[in-house]
Amino acid sequence: MARFRARSLLVTVSALVLAGGCTAPASAQSRAATSKPAASPAGSAPVTADKAAPPPAAARAAAITLPLAAPVTQLWPFKRLYNGDYVDVRAIAERYGLKATWVSSGRILQLADAQGRVRLRFEDRKHDFLLDGVRVFMGATTVSHEGGLWVGKIDVIKTIAPLLRPAEHAGQLPAPPRLIVLDAGHGGNDPGIQNGPLHLNEKDMTLDVVLRLKRLLEARGYQVLLTRTDDRKIDLDTRAGLANEAKADLFISVHFNGAGATVTGTETYVLTPQFQVSTQPEQDKSMVRTAYPGNRQDFANVVLGYHLQQAVLAGLQTSDRGFKHYRYAVLRFAECPAVLVESTYLSNDAEARRVGTPDFRQRIAQAIADGVNDYAAVLAAFHPAASLPVEAHAPAATSK
Repeated sequence: MARFRARSLLVTVSALVLAGGCTAPASAQSRAATSKPAASPAGSAPVTADKAAPPPAAARAAAITLPLAAPVTQLWPFKRLYNGDYVDVRAIAERYGLKATWVSSGRILQLADAQGRVRLRFEDRKHDFLLDGVRVFMGATTVSHEGGLWVGKIDVIKTIAPLLRPAEHAGQLPAPPRLIVLDAGHGGNDPGIQNGPLHLNEKDMTLDVVLRLKRLLEARGYQVLLTRTDDRKIDLDTRAGLANEAKADLFISVHFNGAGATVTGTETYVLTPQFQVSTQPEQDKSMVRTAYPGNRQDFANVVLGYHLQQAVLAGLQTSDRGFKHYRYAVLRFAECPAVLVESTYLSNDAEARRVGTPDFRQRIAQAIADGVNDYAAVLAAFHPAASLPVEAHAPAATSK
């Protein structure tokens, strides 16, 4: 076992761009940097939502009740272990009033609230944990030490803390989005993932979903621009650049996944924080040390990505491949909160057959729209003067 030494670092939350939090010495007890690319914008004025029954995701929105709190200086105890800085999971439990219980002694530790509801579940030597049943990936592997489980300091500061207590990061969270840029991945001579037997190209499916999503979001009162409206290839840098030029509040890049024929499920990506290793480690190690423009939105990104992953899983009933981090080009240079959604695998015939139907593509669009509203509802709690475009989870118009 590697020797450790205690260090201390104190940074106010309001100043965080690189590390993003505060730490203190622990006691003894205690697709590759390439992205998926865009064409000229197209948008229209918001329209009024109809009065149909609200979607099932409305129950999630109703559950988002967050206490208002001023930004605070957060102090996390940490130790140097295995050439990295780690925080004891028991310190997380203590800070947030959760009860830590071993499910499997020394291997699986879960944290439950006062009502006995399990909020988090950590497992030794895993890169991911569960938050309210959603799989969330970290940059560092969970390690066992001094009778407890420890997680990476940056993972605590930039992922776990803002998801558990976003009120403590209210000063770094923007107002609810009004102008949203949607990016249909690939296009032109870049087909993306292809399913030959079913004659499906990712570029066609992403554009169809984005057009449906545009109508749904406009029906909820959002203004929407598209990076492309037809089958053309657009440079990767142009995609995020369009959102920047438009001064968008939110950027969503829509994709479909590809892997082995048996792999299924949903993944959602946001930009990896500086000094954190991505879910799929970059070959260019200098990227880990670089602070990209998108890193200014680290706190908003993690709230956005988590709620998109949760909503898509609920809407599609797919397997959970995880909420992940990667330095995709379309995420690195976005100056607003940005996310890349991989709803299903076109390389899997069963999932591809579903994607090939208009009904399922409508479900994908509906799920992403629900995730946007969940994210907006969180932000609205900290910006009461900036009301949502329409009531959270307003009914959506159908389009097939």
